[in-house]
Amino acid sequence: MGRALVLNATYEPLCVVPIRRAVILVLKQKAEIIHEDGGVLHSERSAVPIPSVIRLKYFVRVPFRARVSLSRRAVFVRDHHQCQYCGNAAENVDHIIPRSRGGTHTWENVVAACKRCNTHKEDRLPHEAGLKLRHKPTVPHETVWIVVAVGRVDPKWEQYLKPVHALA
Repeated sequence: MGRALVLNATYEPLCVVPIRRAVILVLKQKAEIIHEDGGVLHSERSAVPIPSVIRLKYFVRVPFRARVSLSRRAVFVRDHHQCQYCGNAAENVDHIIPRSRGGTHTWENVVAACKRCNTHKEDRLPHEAGLKLRHKPTVPHETVWIVVAVGRVDPKWEQYLKPVHALA
């Protein structure tokens, strides 16, 4: 079975839940269906559309939004799986200022890179290797964790995760 995106009452993404949990929230009238999956779940006495996106009817206060964890997969999502030096398909993660030269393992110093560019750069700075960054690396929007956790994002979810896709 699939998953559904859960939005706060303010349309901010909160989490991703199994379809079964989403249907229970709708049946208990704690949430409303914003987008349907196209299918229908049947019981003996009723039928409920399968939700793709639901919105809670009440506001849930999120006490703390942690910074998105830095991982290889998250870097690829942020950089759209493209080398930040040449634009080809990325296969590696590169430290702009190499760790051997005091570079840190932070969002601002890590980019996706293709094998050719990463091998060519080695432990040099980009300008020393004749390379130029296409985009300045930044900390991604907090909703990138949804893309990292789920892998494939339902097209109906994209409008609620806009900042993730607007990083290009």
